[in-house]
This record gives sequence, C-alpha cells and structure tokens, in this order.
Amino acid sequence: KLNAIALYIALPGSQGETNTTHHISEPSGQHSALLKMSSAAFYACSSFLITVVNKIVLTNFRFPSYICLAIGQMITTIVILYAAKMNQTVHFQEFDRSVFIKIFPLPLLYVGNHITGLASTKKLSLPMFTVLRKFTILITMIMEVFVLRKTFSQNLVYSVVAIVVGTLIAASSDLAFDIEAYTFILLNDFFTAANNVYTKKKLGSDGLGKYGVLYYNAVIIVIPTILASVLTGDLNKAIAFENWGNPTFTICFLLTCIMGFVLMYSIVLCSHYNSALTTTVVGAIKNVAVAYIGMFVGGDYLFSWPNFLGLSICMSGGLVYSYFTFYKTAQTEDPEKQQSILLEDTLTLSSKVGDK
Repeated sequence: KLNAIALYIALPGSQGETNTTHHISEPSGQHSALLKMSSAAFYACSSFLITVVNKIVLTNFRFPSYICLAIGQMITTIVILYAAKMNQTVHFQEFDRSVFIKIFPLPLLYVGNHITGLASTKKLSLPMFTVLRKFTILITMIMEVFVLRKTFSQNLVYSVVAIVVGTLIAASSDLAFDIEAYTFILLNDFFTAANNVYTKKKLGSDGLGKYGVLYYNAVIIVIPTILASVLTGDLNKAIAFENWGNPTFTICFLLTCIMGFVLMYSIVLCSHYNSALTTTVVGAIKNVAVAYIGMFVGGDYLFSWPNFLGLSICMSGGLVYSYFTFYKTAQTEDPEKQQSILLEDTLTLSSKVGDK
C-alpha cells in the first residue's frame, strides 16, 4: 500500500510535461482536464479582451500615458480584492514583513510586464504585437527548465519550435519596423515569461494563495509606479487629456482598468491549474483571433504573404501543443486505466524489491 501511495504521488500531472522532482504540495497534478481547460479558456478570453480595449484607449483615443493606465489597473485590483477580503469572500494573510520575502521578485516582474506590455501595444500593430509575443513561449520553456526543474516531451518541444519559426517568418516581412517598439515587446516577452514562472512558484507559499499574490503585487508596486509617473510627467499628461469628458473614452478606460484585474486573476488561475508554459502558450493561441481581426480593423496592418504564412505556422504549433497538453491529459483521466497503470507499476517495484 505504501508503494502504491508513493507511486500515485509521483504520477506526473500531464502526459506532455513532467517534473524532475515531485512534491506532494504541487497543485497542477491534482486537477482535472476540465479545470485545466476552463481556466485556460478564461485566460484566453481575458487576454483577448484587454488587448482590444487597451488598443482602443492608447491608439484610437491616443491616451498619452500607458503608465497611468497601468496604475488604474493596479488600483482597481487593490480595491476589488480589499473589498472582497472585508466581505470575507476571499481570504489571504494580513500584511507583515514576511510578505516581502514570500512574494519577491513578483512585484518587479508585475510592473515590468504591465508597462512594457502597454507600451508595445501602443507602438505596434495588433498582428505584429501578437507575432513578437510568441518569443515568450521559448523564454518560458527555458526558465521552467532552470527555475522549476521541468523537462518536456519531444512533441511539446517541436510544437514550441514551430511557433518560434513561424514568428521569425512573420516578423521578417514587417514593413513598419520600429526599434523602440521591438525593444519594448522583447522586454515584455521576458517579463511575461518570468512573471508566469515565478507566479507558479509562489502559489505554493503559505498564506498567500491566488488572491494574496494578486493583492500584494499591486499594493507593493502601485506607489513607486505613481511616483515614476509624476517624475516623468506622465501623470500631468494624463490629467490634461482632453477626452475625459467623452463618455465612450471614459467607459473604455474603466473597462481596461477592470480587465486589468480580470487578466491578472485569470493568469494566476491558469498557472494554478496548469504549468507556466501552458499559460504562455494559451496566450499565444488566443492571438489567432487578435491577429486575424487586426488585419481587417485598426488600419495599421501592412499585409504580406510571409507574414500571413508565419502567423499560420505559429497558430498550428500552438494547436498541436494544446492537443498534447489538454486532450492527452483528458485521455489519461480514465480511472480504470489509471488504476491499471498504478497496479502494474506497484507490482514491478515490489518484484524489484523482492529480488534485492
């Protein structure tokens, strides 16, 4: 029985990804395929919606400060979670000095991800934004190997390579090359990958949990970000913005603040039920809709066949990854099959011990 329990704990959470070390407290292996897929779908929808709303606020209305937009999203996160905690709807530990140790370096990654993401959204067309974001997947895979000690099957590695190759093909035809925009988007790739990996790692911290990670991220970083906006003059530009009296702009600004909270929650939720790499790939898959919609709306896309072909290769690789991550995981959830595998492994181990 002890051998069987040990083998059950050691079973990997998915067929595509395995940890080289396994802990009883690791959450991802304990969740069903339905929870994995539904949390991934929630993240994909949230990411798509906030990208569109951010693009409207920053590009269509020409809102001058992406830093102030990030501040609005942080404040919204703090208000919602504080109200929920006072209402006892959610629970996380009270603030003390241990919070800094438990959550570091997430606040730095959080603000870096926010600011570089909004800056690149403003400066790039939607299709090229989504193409260059694919490098996040490769960076996440590398960071998971070194930070979380994960290994990946050949099928997942090949699908990630296909996504990156498609990215290079699509980006090679960008006729609107902007070195500043490309710098922002590559920094955003790094911050997103690091944020996803360390979010996965910090979710196991005692007392924090999903809501504590979100809340203290925003609390710790919001004041330094406000000071930065004052020193750079961004706050004055935002206050002097002429469209505050425009109801359409006001609604879009409030929507992007709310969606900032929803997006961060969906990332934490998806990371809780899946791996950091899966969270990153899901973000890439949702870009199918963003990229192809951006070809017909927005007016800032320059069509070329290499770009279109590269986008299609990227999406094909993402779909293959999804197949091996979600569909194969669902197949292994047959209780009789799991029990048969467990029994076979137990008997094999027992016979080896007996031989010794």
